[in-house]
Amino acid sequence: MSVPEGYLIDTNILLRLTRPQDSQHQLVKSALTALDQEGQEFYVSIQNMAEYWNVSTRPIERNGYGLPNAGIIEGVEEIERTMVLLPETIQVYPIWRQLVITHAVRGVQVHDARLVAIMLAYGLTRILTLNTGDFERFPEIAPLHPSQVPAKSV
Repeated sequence: MSVPEGYLIDTNILLRLTRPQDSQHQLVKSALTALDQEGQEFYVSIQNMAEYWNVSTRPIERNGYGLPNAGIIEGVEEIERTMVLLPETIQVYPIWRQLVITHAVRGVQVHDARLVAIMLAYGLTRILTLNTGDFERFPEIAPLHPSQVPAKSV
């Protein structure tokens, strides 16, 4: 199964995109605008949406945003309007399993491996992320930091 060329959008990008007060909001927004002007598609997975909800509602003292559920609905709807949600597929699990074994993935990095498995199940090879180092162990994909996206004039 494959989708048109584009980028999986990492959760850290989604969080900054929907929070204008974040110091990295403008960087993220500019990168997405430039990629959109190139005709790139943007994809998210159910895992991204669950992580987005988790960080948004997790208490501030536990490194979250501490928002009430009602406070993040607008952000979720913006993501749903502007990005393609990739449905869960049975193909993801065997790909994920092979990735965690092959690359000796441990701890919280299993979530990154799952995003890579979703990408590979759909034929995606690029992810836009603020944490490119989290994905460098996976030669199957190419992580891109928003600062690496050349700005386009509007």
